[in-house]
Amino acid sequence: MISLPENSPVLWQRLQTKWQVSGFPGLAATAWMWFWMRWAGAGYLGKLSTAIATWLAPPYYSRRCLARYHPLGYIAPGATIYHRLLQRGTNVFIGDRVTIFQDRDGGKVTLGDRVHLYGDTYIQTGEAGTVVIGSDTHIQPRCQLSAYKAPIKIGCKVQIAPNCAFYPYAHGIAPDRLIKDQPLTTKGGIIIEDDVWLGYGVIVLDGVRIGRGAVIGAGSVVTQDIPADAVAVGVPARVVKMRSATVS
Repeated sequence: MISLPENSPVLWQRLQTKWQVSGFPGLAATAWMWFWMRWAGAGYLGKLSTAIATWLAPPYYSRRCLARYHPLGYIAPGATIYHRLLQRGTNVFIGDRVTIFQDRDGGKVTLGDRVHLYGDTYIQTGEAGTVVIGSDTHIQPRCQLSAYKAPIKIGCKVQIAPNCAFYPYAHGIAPDRLIKDQPLTTKGGIIIEDDVWLGYGVIVLDGVRIGRGAVIGAGSVVTQDIPADAVAVGVPARVVKMRSATVS
């Protein structure tokens, strides 16, 4: 027997809205997706059920609704999960071609409630590295979080644009050996506090803390701490104003 989700009144409101907007075809598609997602899971039959649910689901952002139809959310059939220490909150969305990978001695990846990871994003943990992403944080396509030597901690309600990268380590560059043989070094982990917005193509390097509510402009390289509510741009990123100064 299939039980209704805890937020079933909200579900029925969505079905009513779908009927009003799209009529019977939209309502039927929503019922189809909801039914098959109730059986979704990590096993073969669970993956098959997820794939069947997507048959009537539009692509990309329109598939976010699938994450609401299962307590653990939605993992796209084309995603690659190779991580035995992955922990997911409720209603997590993992989109097409997302990869979550655990290298040798890699630590946990923890995804909070309603985290969204969009297409071609890579998350990997290696020696002494962990990744924590807080609730309601959305990471847009083609981002890379590579946690080696130190953790990456991202707060709640953080908005990360496409093509951003996070590296809490660096390669040594001593002249007495080949680059490929250089050890990894770190100044410390990366911490992104709540409600931060990172623009397109931002790179965040090791030992950096970005304060709550900060905004980092597109293409910036963050090499030092950014205070809360600051707006920072450039290579390396520099604070150009405070958000409070924009309020008239």
